[in-house]
Amino acid sequence: MADVKVEWGKALAEKNCEKLLELFDDYIDSIETEDELRKELEQLGEVAIHCDDPYDLLHEIAHVYAHLDDIEAGTGLYRKVAEARKAEPEEYATALYYLADAYEHFGMPEKAIETYEELLKLEEEVLKNEREIALTLANMAVNYDELGETEKAIELMERAGDIFERLGDEKNHMISLLDLAHFRYEVRDYDAAEALINEVLRSPREDEIEINARLVEAEIFAGREEYGKAFRAIRDALVKAINVSDDIFGLVFDTLVDFIEGLFNEGSYGVVAENMESFAELFEDDTAYFFRAIAELARWKAGDEEAKKRFDELYSRVENEELRSVLDEWKRPKLSLSLGL
Repeated sequence: MADVKVEWGKALAEKNCEKLLELFDDYIDSIETEDELRKELEQLGEVAIHCDDPYDLLHEIAHVYAHLDDIEAGTGLYRKVAEARKAEPEEYATALYYLADAYEHFGMPEKAIETYEELLKLEEEVLKNEREIALTLANMAVNYDELGETEKAIELMERAGDIFERLGDEKNHMISLLDLAHFRYEVRDYDAAEALINEVLRSPREDEIEINARLVEAEIFAGREEYGKAFRAIRDALVKAINVSDDIFGLVFDTLVDFIEGLFNEGSYGVVAENMESFAELFEDDTAYFFRAIAELARWKAGDEEAKKRFDELYSRVENEELRSVLDEWKRPKLSLSLGL
């Protein structure tokens, strides 16, 4: 650890941003007190804002500040970078993007929108890059949706989508249609949402776009209480995700688990029991037993006492601790409080 401290001190003195980023985790983990940590972050921040490409390092610093419940200190460094680059429009635009993205990442959509608006003005009046204008409009739309202003989000995303389509940027056009479908779902315009998803699925597309389309499709079906169709859409997404990446597969799997949990909470046990085998057959490990156990748990909760024995047998064959913990949570009886007035 002494070597890390020596290297860190040298990199800090030399303002070697690449080396500081390389050493960051090891050095920060070695700091024992909050006061010392804050002092080091302050020194590092003063160096980072002068890096040619400071954004990865700022990201790491901001996360530590967030852990210290001082998000403003982290985002303030992004603002200092932006202020220092105002004289160069392209560099200023890049800095504003990273500042807005930081606000968005740390759950500050109002400030993200303010910064994206500043960026949009620069892009429209100075840089005049239509693709960047469309990307900024899309980012603004996502943040307006986060604030619950979904109609405004729809308006902005439609503008972005039109630009992407005119430019022939098929990937971003498809992504804008996905976002629009989700927004339409949120305002319960299920027919419009479904039409947008069908447009995406009719077009040549990357696997990740198709996966997200299937997940939005599942939202739409669930909104209509067509739960069997929703399960089939999630299954299609899961099958596609198996060959994409572990992260995408994990996202789809977690979406499925959340959907099942929601149905349990609603007492919709029959539809859960009916649809688990189609997922179980996708797996050769204990995940298959996990889904079959869910089906028996649903039947048990619906009043079939014989299902408890089948559930216990399947549960005993689930070795994955995370999957067992899900079953443990779901098999607990719900507590209800009745207040007499």
